[in-house]
Amino acid sequence: MTGQPSVSTAIALVALSLVGLLISTYFTAVAYRWIRPDTRWIPAFCRMSDQSCASIVFSPRARVLGVPNSLLGQMFYVALLLGVPTGLVDRPGWQAIYVTASMLTVLLGIFLTYSLLFLTRVRCVLCFTSHAINLVVFLLLVIRG
Repeated sequence: MTGQPSVSTAIALVALSLVGLLISTYFTAVAYRWIRPDTRWIPAFCRMSDQSCASIVFSPRARVLGVPNSLLGQMFYVALLLGVPTGLVDRPGWQAIYVTASMLTVLLGIFLTYSLLFLTRVRCVLCFTSHAINLVVFLLLVIRG
């Protein structure tokens, strides 16, 4: 390794950010009631039912700073999609901001996963997928540094 960020980690970050952006956009659209959680054009494995993911989108834990967690996720993924190809994510001052933001998403994800498993007892595949994406993104950002 020559100290240069690897192309494979950049591709992985962009791919994960795209998937995360799609999931968070879906959650945001449901949270603001722009679409129904069981919309027919959403793939069946992603559709929310009233007893699962849809019930948590409207819970108090689904908001940070008064906005849906998913909206913050959208901003994070867009920042990654802009920062990775431009190299911003690797610039010293910005790198710390990206890693810190990513670490905060992982910490929030740990709390939300605990909440899903033990408080609301909802098995939300999209939520768990998002939390896993955030963990991998964090690890990739750390190893890039």
